[in-house]
Amino acid sequence: MTLPKRYTRTTKAKAAAAVTWSEEQLEELERGHPAGMSVHEIVRAFTEHGGRLTEATFRKYVQLGLLPRSVRVARKGRGKGSQGLYPATAVRQIDHARRLMAQGFTMEEIQKEFLFVRGDVESLERQLERVFDAMDGALTRGGRERGQDPLVERQLAEARELGARLVETLEDVERRLTMRARMARAVV
Repeated sequence: MTLPKRYTRTTKAKAAAAVTWSEEQLEELERGHPAGMSVHEIVRAFTEHGGRLTEATFRKYVQLGLLPRSVRVARKGRGKGSQGLYPATAVRQIDHARRLMAQGFTMEEIQKEFLFVRGDVESLERQLERVFDAMDGALTRGGRERGQDPLVERQLAEARELGARLVETLEDVERRLTMRARMARAVV
C-alpha cells in the first residue's frame, strides 16, 4: 500500500486517520487482552472506537512489517484448530502509523524512517518475563521455600532489573530515532 509522494488524502481518509486513542485507552485495551487479539477483535476495537480498519488493511500492515506476525494458539476442544493472535499492542502500532500518515508521511517513509521495532521489543519483554517466571518456578519447585539459595535469588533479581533496563533503553532509542526522522523531514 505504497502511496505516491504527492498523494493527497480525501476528507474521509483524513477523518478515519484522525481517530486516535488516548494512552489510557490503549493501556486498558492491552490489559484486557494479555494473551493477544485476533484480527477480528482488532478490527472491531477500531470500529467501536469510531475509526475504520479492514482486515485487508490490517494484513497489509503486517506484510509491510509495520505489525508483527501472529502467533498460532490452539483453541480449546478437540478438532477446533488454532487461531492467530497478535499482541494487543498492535492497536497502538496501527494508531501510531495512522497518525504519521495523517501528518503526510507515506508508507515508504514510515517503513524506512521510523523504526517499527516496538513489537519486537515487546516480544522480547514477554519472552524475558517467561524466562524469569520459569526460573522463579524452578526455585520453588518440589516444595522448596524462598531463601534457600540466596545467591540464585539475587542473580535472578539482578537479571530482572537488567532486562527491564534493556527494554527501557531500546524503547528510548526507538523514540529518539523516530524523533530524529521527524525533525529531518521537517527541515526538508
